[in-house]
Amino acid sequence: MGTPSPRAVLVLTAALAGLLAPRAVYGQPNFIVILADDVGWGDLGANWAETKETPHLDELAAEGTRFVDFHSAASTCSPSRASLLTGRLGARNGVTHNFAVTSVGGLPLNETTLAEVLQEAGYSTGAIGKWHLGHHGHHHPSFRGFDYYFGIPYSHDMGCTDTPGYNLPPCPPCPRHGAAARIARKDCYTEVALPLFENITIVQQPVNLSSLAARYAEEAARFIRQASNSGRPFFLYLALAHMHVPLGVPSPPPASGRGIYGAALSEMDALVGWIKRVADSHGKGNTLLWFAGDNGPWAQKCELAGRLGPFVGAWQRQRGGSSAKQTTWEGGHRVLALVYWPGRIPAKRTSHALLSTLDIFPTLVALAGVALPPNRRFDGLDVSPVLFGWSDVGHKVLLHPNSGAAGKDGEIETLRLAQYKAFYTTGGAMACDGSIGPAEHHQPPLIFNLDRDIQEQEPLDLASREYQAVLPAISRAYAQALEDIATDNVSVADYSKDPAATPCCNAQHVACRCQAPGSHAAVLDPRTERRATRLCL
Repeated sequence: MGTPSPRAVLVLTAALAGLLAPRAVYGQPNFIVILADDVGWGDLGANWAETKETPHLDELAAEGTRFVDFHSAASTCSPSRASLLTGRLGARNGVTHNFAVTSVGGLPLNETTLAEVLQEAGYSTGAIGKWHLGHHGHHHPSFRGFDYYFGIPYSHDMGCTDTPGYNLPPCPPCPRHGAAARIARKDCYTEVALPLFENITIVQQPVNLSSLAARYAEEAARFIRQASNSGRPFFLYLALAHMHVPLGVPSPPPASGRGIYGAALSEMDALVGWIKRVADSHGKGNTLLWFAGDNGPWAQKCELAGRLGPFVGAWQRQRGGSSAKQTTWEGGHRVLALVYWPGRIPAKRTSHALLSTLDIFPTLVALAGVALPPNRRFDGLDVSPVLFGWSDVGHKVLLHPNSGAAGKDGEIETLRLAQYKAFYTTGGAMACDGSIGPAEHHQPPLIFNLDRDIQEQEPLDLASREYQAVLPAISRAYAQALEDIATDNVSVADYSKDPAATPCCNAQHVACRCQAPGSHAAVLDPRTERRATRLCL
């Protein structure tokens, strides 16, 4: 190679200075990551014109950048969250399926979380909402890098309450009068009440779902205010209970044809709008807000599930089952995503870059000016050039792990290469009608061209020139990805269960209630809720 010209050196120096500018000029930014549960790509009005319940999210999209080819790292809860907080797929970090109420383990302790990296860099760190990465012992968020935690250790339908939300099938309230009142219901948790934690203390059991959204908003605002007043940068991970199954219907319900789900979507939208206003009031331009979904909608919940938009997985639907949550069809892992940072990230911009929740970890670490943890490989990329509008190039190859519908959990049997998507295994999750699509293995793989066939309706003809041209590149990418994982430092999660690991405020009371049924102290009161009742580790 020849010696670069002085002009080339000058241009390169200026480019590097530009890359460093957002951190060097403005200092360490604040980060708010909001993760919605089981929200559909089509649940955002800016994505799907039929959706009318998201004015605040639509405003966020107009004032920031909307990503339309953005994907969750898995299409079910625990693996998706583990990958966001580690930047690594479940095949590396060990979290391949969901943890249970009685789980002893969680995200392996040798995995480093985003919160741990930022905490070490001087950030105030807070987690509010759903955790679902282990609650027993040192798997609890208070031991995974978060200075403050307020929330439920798993999904809000994984325990009974006195104020049951909406579900299919409907679930009864917690029992009050001993074993005789405990009625087994399919898909319902009736034995142990849902706990609400503040740090390592259960402050309410059962949770009052009717006030949960307001409590999360209150605690998030309080964390932002306190962190801002401290003068330290902060990282807030807000994992919403919405949408999953609706907590309840706000009063009065909106004038929408979507009924219960639409009302819950409006409530989530208002909550996000409130967090944005609070963040802006404490120094607009100092905080990056990243909103995304953890996976696609939960189709078996019928009218209580979200909108897929155009990502209907038509090939699978013709064979039975859902093509949403738990599957590797687009409806399972393509999620809505918005990033807002006034003055830094372009407004009114739509990006078609192929991105993932895996990218949140390395991107925020880079923006904070610190190094990635050593001795491991990452599936996520630092996509700050895409965020700042300097590039619209993301992943060339993106892997989609099995997430419950077909194949062994966590194994990689679907991948994306540019506009092409290859399936070595297909299957449908439970649909609204109760059908399940059988697992099918494909060798050679099914390949779809998403540029022409976003509905994943018709795979390429194996004999076509297009299929024969792209198959070698897909085969190479697949083999290289599997080899990279096999030669990495791979963790193994402990999925063993023990009833003693169940969070329980008071084992002497029915359903582990903090107070005996009927006692005055059990009445919802913010002052009472903040009182430490029992350490639960």
